[in-house]
Amino acid sequence: MTSPSMDTKERKQLLRQTALKQRDHLSPRYRFDAAISLAKEGASSLNIAKDQIVAGYWPIRSEMDPCPLLSWLRKQEINLCLPIVLDSTTIVFRDFKEDSPLVQTGFGTMGPDENAKLVDPDIILLPLAAFDKTGHRLGYGAGHYDRALARFAERNIYPELIGLAYDCQEVEEVPNEPHDIALNKILTESGLRSFVSA
Repeated sequence: MTSPSMDTKERKQLLRQTALKQRDHLSPRYRFDAAISLAKEGASSLNIAKDQIVAGYWPIRSEMDPCPLLSWLRKQEINLCLPIVLDSTTIVFRDFKEDSPLVQTGFGTMGPDENAKLVDPDIILLPLAAFDKTGHRLGYGAGHYDRALARFAERNIYPELIGLAYDCQEVEEVPNEPHDIALNKILTESGLRSFVSA
C-alpha cells in the first residue's frame, strides 16, 4: 500500500513491484489459458481494418503472451510489427512478416532483424506492470514507449494504445505525471475495456 508521504516515483515503484509479484505468481497453466482467452476476447471485440498496422511484442518473463492474438490478426491479413530496442532510450518498430527471422533485440525480447523495414503502427499493443480503471498504465520504468509516443506526436502520429494484461494487474490508482499517456483500451483474459479521454 502506498503512503501519501511517498513521492510519485516511489509510489510507482511500489505499485510496480506489487503488481509484478502478483503476475509472477500466476501458474504457467493459468498464463497459457489466459493468453488463449485474451485472443478470443480480442477476436470478438477488436475492430481493426486490414490497412492498419498493429504493433505487438515478443513476451518476456511473466508478461501476458500476445502470440495467440497476433496469430489470429495475421490470419485476418492484418499487418504486424514488433518493437526493437535500439539503445537504452530508443525503440522503433519493424515490419513483422510471417517469414521474418527473429533475433535478440534487447531486454530479453525478440524481433525482426535489420532487414525488416521500419514502420509507424496505427495500433500499439503494450505490455505493462499495472493499470487502473481510468486507463493509466504503469510500465517497467525505462520509458521506452513514452519516448516513442512523444516522437510520434512530434510528427502528428497518434496510435491507438491497447494494454495487454492479466486481470490481477489492475490496481486502484496509477499515479500519473504530465508525460504519461493513458491507454485507449485494456484487453485482459476477461474482456476489453475502453476509456474516454478527459
